[in-house]
Amino acid sequence: MVSLIYRYDYIHILNDIKMITSCQIRAARALINWSARELADKSGLGVATVRRMELAEGVPSSNALNLDQIKKTLEFQGIEFIGTPDDRPGVRLFKPVKS
Repeated sequence: MVSLIYRYDYIHILNDIKMITSCQIRAARALINWSARELADKSGLGVATVRRMELAEGVPSSNALNLDQIKKTLEFQGIEFIGTPDDRPGVRLFKPVKS
């Protein structure tokens, strides 16, 4: 029973994650002047994972929770993800960059 509840919660979480594209990740890093290593360090992921996500075409075929961690880390720095992966995906700086 516990494993069924966990699986339901996990699927529910995945359905709530807004997908972003590899181009949006690269553009967001450029806006805040971060290297892939800085993004990896701040998000708690490996630099190879970040680079692999950025090399993908469209939405990276990565663990959805890793992609969500990247998204949240960038949003905390003032990045706003706009559009959808299929319709004018982009980024903009929503608030000043935090040091």
